[in-house]
Amino acid sequence: MFQLLLTILITVVAGLTPVAAAEMAVSPPAPPVAELVAQALQANPELEASEARWRMFVQQARQAGTFEDPMLMVGINNALIRDPLNFQREEMTSKVVGISQSVPFFGKRSLARAAAEQGAQSVRAEHEERRLELAAMVKESYAGLFFVEQALDVVGRNLRVMNDVIGATESRYGVGQAAQQDVLKAQLERSRMLDMQIVLLQQRRSLEAALNRLLFRPVATPIGRIGALVVEPLPLDAEQLVTVAEQNRPLLAGLAAREAQGRQQEQLAKRDFYPDFTFSLEYMQREPAMESEGYDMYSASVSFNLPVQRQRRHAMVGEAQAAQRMAQAEREVLRNDIRAGIADLLARMEKSRQLADLYRDGIIPQASRSFEAGRIAYQNNQVDFSAMLESLLMLFNYERDYFEAVADYRMTLARLEALIGRDLSAGSLP
Repeated sequence: MFQLLLTILITVVAGLTPVAAAEMAVSPPAPPVAELVAQALQANPELEASEARWRMFVQQARQAGTFEDPMLMVGINNALIRDPLNFQREEMTSKVVGISQSVPFFGKRSLARAAAEQGAQSVRAEHEERRLELAAMVKESYAGLFFVEQALDVVGRNLRVMNDVIGATESRYGVGQAAQQDVLKAQLERSRMLDMQIVLLQQRRSLEAALNRLLFRPVATPIGRIGALVVEPLPLDAEQLVTVAEQNRPLLAGLAAREAQGRQQEQLAKRDFYPDFTFSLEYMQREPAMESEGYDMYSASVSFNLPVQRQRRHAMVGEAQAAQRMAQAEREVLRNDIRAGIADLLARMEKSRQLADLYRDGIIPQASRSFEAGRIAYQNNQVDFSAMLESLLMLFNYERDYFEAVADYRMTLARLEALIGRDLSAGSLP
């Protein structure tokens, strides 16, 4: 009876492959990761706040460089205090209507607007960076959930196998064909599996809550079962990815906008060495008085400030130049970080891909054969129970390591996409 039970058990275990490791899911399938990313980009309030901030700077740019409102003046000149409303007793009394307009020096308005527009572009780049970060976080959480689910499947199967092994070993121990130590070892391994299952269940709840928070929905909303994730080599090498990053990384464009803003502000500060003007026109209406005809009069004038505070203006120029140098240096640092990051992430992805291939095509089939050999040897009393148990645990652990390598590959891919500012999924590249 024991031989039949063990043979059936070994047949089930040895037939496991990385592709068929997941059992029939009870929960409905989860949406594709691209759909969850789209939901997060649409619903996340942090992203909405960053977009509103960008819109605010756009409106500020529309205000920059506009004329100040003209000033309208209405008054009475030279009226007598003893008779303030009698405009015919004094020939110099007049009712005055005037208008004045401040006009900045030539070029200041266009430079102020250009600088504000570049500032808005910089803020927009920050918004796009936030979108990339949010998408990467969703993808990483998705891959983490995939690994936890697959690990739970492996542990669940391991527990069922261990329960059968414990039952069979206890039966053999009852008839004197097995040692009590064998039973205790099997029970200890089952306890370890239960501990691992508790940890994985907690991790799954935490990952679900984190993903739901990114999607801005109740944390208890079920995600569904993650489908199979594939591991494929990238069609682009490191230099091609650097080129993609130069063209698509928002932060690089934002730093370029900040540098351009600094240039515009420098030119604007240099124009501040020249005066601004105020043009005025007044009309004075007079009444006949004291044998005077009371001819109407007008007054026209232009006034301008004297830009004598040159130290302040030189400091404004220096501030703009420093802002340019800072943006240039930050952009070069970012370029260097992108190159180093691409090299590091590609190396990690290649390691994960090779490990996944090795586990799927080499180690797991070999472990299956090793377990089969140990099972036969145990049946023939050529090896002890510990050797067979070790080969069984190794098979399940290798399968768990396979799914961990797949998940790590997809998490690293998500970080690489955020680094270069471009989706690298199938069909997204030219």
